[in-house]
Amino acid sequence: MLPLIDLRGRAGAAAGDPRALLPRAALDVESAVPLVRPVVDDVRVRGAAAVRDATARFDGVELAELRVPTAVLADALATLDPAVRVALAEAAGRARTVHEAQRRTDDVVRVVPGGTVTERWVPVGRVGLYVPGGKVAYPSSVVMNVVPAQVAGVGSIAVASPPQRQFAGRPHPAVLAACVLLGVDEVYAVGGAQAVAMLAYGIPGPGPDAVEPVDVVTGPGNVYVAAAKRLVRGVVGIDAEAGPTEIAILADDSADPAHLAADLVAQAEHDELAACLLVTPDEALLDAVDAALAVQVPATRHRDRVEAALKGPQSAYVLVDDLDAGLRVVDSWAAEHLEVVTRDAAAIAARVRNAGAVFVGRYAPVSLGDYLAGSNHVLPTGGTARHTGGLSVQSFLRGIHVVDYTREALAAAAPHVRALGGAEDLAAHVAAVDIRVPAPWVD
Repeated sequence: MLPLIDLRGRAGAAAGDPRALLPRAALDVESAVPLVRPVVDDVRVRGAAAVRDATARFDGVELAELRVPTAVLADALATLDPAVRVALAEAAGRARTVHEAQRRTDDVVRVVPGGTVTERWVPVGRVGLYVPGGKVAYPSSVVMNVVPAQVAGVGSIAVASPPQRQFAGRPHPAVLAACVLLGVDEVYAVGGAQAVAMLAYGIPGPGPDAVEPVDVVTGPGNVYVAAAKRLVRGVVGIDAEAGPTEIAILADDSADPAHLAADLVAQAEHDELAACLLVTPDEALLDAVDAALAVQVPATRHRDRVEAALKGPQSAYVLVDDLDAGLRVVDSWAAEHLEVVTRDAAAIAARVRNAGAVFVGRYAPVSLGDYLAGSNHVLPTGGTARHTGGLSVQSFLRGIHVVDYTREALAAAAPHVRALGGAEDLAAHVAAVDIRVPAPWVD
């Protein structure tokens, strides 16, 4: 069902980086920027009126108010399926356990006698968390964004999610319920580029539409959300410009073909542009997975979407000479999600350098990470896992150096300050030290 790329004999160490031979979902953020810039600028200038106009144009919803009323939030939680409520609470608890281990403590380093530098980790004051609402609802994304921000100690959290016509112009009730369950009561029925601009620039008050600007915007979204993030970056911090979701699977003949097919289908049901890569040295495994897909795809709820993703140019089977070659391929592709389903999977996974998250063995599917593993599912896409990690507590913290020196420690450093200040022709730098410790180091 997937296109085949045969790298046997071509993916060895002498062949170099195989990236040029591998498929990738296109995310042309740059082409979306000219379309999004007028929306972002309009929200910056006209505030709530611009948000309403953009929402009517793009979502087909006339907003009576931007912020979701407290009573609507409470009703969403009260009417939530009890099983979903329990599952969300469990997901949040597991995520909190993992993310609390990421919280860094302040480190005091004694540089010299009388001289210390302390690394303080300080949370940003306010964050805006974007929860997409296109083809499906993502209450799990509320968990993945809110929990690390709360663990970091962020004092003010706002959530924005697109309004849905079928829910009276409000975000999906499951998204609203997840917000309430996590203690977030500032929720806006605004999506797309206008939501990012609203969070970044704020809307001046007083008034019912007043929105305080945030310091950081996080959360996945479509190409227009990514373009808006690019435009406001610098005004606020952002996590990443997220692209279409993706999975890579590195497998050998010990893998169950039905399991691999199920994982490909699960990823493909997100979006027609979802990228799926199955890398193996075993040609017979590909035939078996193809046979399993022939059974599973017609039976899945979102068949058209899944077929489009699996047959698209961004997905492929990749045949390699051996698992070492397969590792080079998946490291080069740097997947958002990487499954390693091989003999001695833990040892193979330990050699992976580039992935947003790694799932080890047959009992750790990506679906577990999406909901209940405790890991974060807001992950780098498009190969950016080569240089960027997923959303974490660190995304909401800033490191601040606190320098504390005694007079004696400054005096001991003074000759070196004079040498370096002189070399850079910055005499005032030297004088700022000289005025404090004028002797015996002054000529």
